[in-house]
Parts: sequence; structure tokens; C-alpha cells
Amino acid sequence: MRKRILGRSDIAVAPWCFGGNVFGWTADRDTSFALLDAFVGAGFDFIDTADVYSRWAPGHVGGESETVIGEWLAARGGRDKLVIATKVGMGQPDRAGRLDAAHINASIDASLKRLRTDYVDLYQSHADDPDTPIAETLEAYAGLVKAGKVRIIGASNFTAARLRASLDISAAHRLPRYETLQPEYNLSDRAGFERDLQQFCRAEQLGVIPYFSLAAGFLTGKYRSEADFGKSPRGSGMAKHLNPRGLAILAALDTVSAEHATSLAAVALAWLMAQPSIAAPIASATSLDQFRDIVGAATLRLTADDMAALDAASATPPQASVTA
Repeated sequence: MRKRILGRSDIAVAPWCFGGNVFGWTADRDTSFALLDAFVGAGFDFIDTADVYSRWAPGHVGGESETVIGEWLAARGGRDKLVIATKVGMGQPDRAGRLDAAHINASIDASLKRLRTDYVDLYQSHADDPDTPIAETLEAYAGLVKAGKVRIIGASNFTAARLRASLDISAAHRLPRYETLQPEYNLSDRAGFERDLQQFCRAEQLGVIPYFSLAAGFLTGKYRSEADFGKSPRGSGMAKHLNPRGLAILAALDTVSAEHATSLAAVALAWLMAQPSIAAPIASATSLDQFRDIVGAATLRLTADDMAALDAASATPPQASVTA
């Protein structure tokens, strides 16, 4: 399995990143352990989580995912063979993100305690914080890198303008630079990333680790009518995808997956893996059956005809057209 470098760093990862938002939520502790065992056993090494996961669930406070990963690490070992990514800043009551130095310094220590590790490989700004000077945020990260708590940093949910400003300040003040970007990007949701961020990430050598790589499950093919919305907690959000374009995407996935005797999920992820600047799409599974549907993506080689069919079916609507 060919690994990919995260940005300009020396960290190489296998091309599928396991999304840890499900750990301790829709995947209980035992199921999470089984999934992580299968993931590592298949040769993968990149796990993404956040300090806010899964605060949205009744009775949860955030940190549940990190806690499960930490318990698994303590039980299994092998920390040096893994790339662990977590995030900071989201979930504050009155702001999208909070990236002041005090919050970052307190949050990393709490995350490390839950993860039962001395460092994280990738620490990400989960959401932009326009109320905190960019330099303050980056200086806080510089302190964490110097202390050995963080290897590299990344950004998530940033606009191109704010990402550019951050990289400029990093260069001007010799501060750590964001080496990765975590945007929403998949066959169904292409416009935002391709219009504003794709070329910028390529030019700046940023490794892209897209979330919602399977459009919250839509691209697995299990939501084909309103009657299917009750199949999971995310089903209620499928209505936005269930339109003529969405059905055309599913039809193209059906055709390509049949030709390769694989799942729709594997094809959707393989399409992402073939896009410029993509390091590792993030995708989660809540059962070993779902894991088996995904795992083949990393070795699936789509043909030019496959890519053309998927591109045509998922082409961005004219009103949100991508400019060169």
C-alpha cells in the first residue's frame, strides 16, 4: 500500500483515515476496539478524532472518542506505528471556533490524557476563530511543537482567504505552518473545495484529508428513498442528496462498483483518493461489515472511463460552477 506525505512534513500515512467520531457513540467500546484492530490489521495507520466528539449525543460531554482510542492504545500498544490526529476549538457556546493560546494549551493536555499518549502527530484547528489573532494561535502551536506534544498542525473548515493569511504569517514569523486541510469534499459535495481550495492546496503542498467522504453515508447507496432515512441517526440529513443529481451519482456508482465487484463506498473513496492533493479521505464504520465495504478502496484502481463516468454524474451544477 503506497503511503502519502502530509503536506511538507515527514509524516507518511496510508490512504484511508479512520474517522473516530463514531467511537463511543454509534460504535460502543467493544465494537470500536474490533474496528481499530481490523483497521490496523489491514495495514492502515491514520486515525482522526476531536476533543468535541461526541458532545452532541445525549449524556455526552465531548472527549468520548479520544477516551476510547486511548483505552485501545493502552491495551494494544504500537503507538509509534500510528498517526493520531485530533482537533481543538469547536463546540464553544458562543463562537464557531476558539483558538486562543489559553484554550489550546488546556485542550492539548486534556486530549493527551484521554488518548493516553505523550504526543499527537497532527493537531488541527477544528474551526476558524476570527476573534483571536492568527499569530497568537500559531505561537501557541509553536510552543506545543517545541514541548514535543505535537508533531505538525493542520486546519479544518477554513476559507481559502484565512488559510492563506495563516500560511503567510507562518512564513513571516517562522512559526509552524498548517500542513493539512480538512474540508468537506466528496462526489456529492464538490463545489466548495474545488472552487476555492483545491488549486491553493496543490500550490502550497497541503495534504487534504476530506471529511464526509461518503456524504454521511449517502454514497454507500443505502439511502435511495425517504423510506430509507430511518436506517441510521444520519438518515434525516439525506434529503439534500436525494435529487436527480444524487440519483445519477448513485447510478454511476452502481455501474462502476458492479464492474469491479466491490462496494459503492469503496468506489466513492477511490474516486477521492485519485483527486489531486488528497492525502487520505476520512471515513468511519460502525460495524465490521461496513469496514469490509470500505477497506478495498485503497487498492482499487479506477479506469479513465470509470473516472469520467463518475465525474459526469457528479458535475457541479451550473449555478455553482467551478472556475479555473
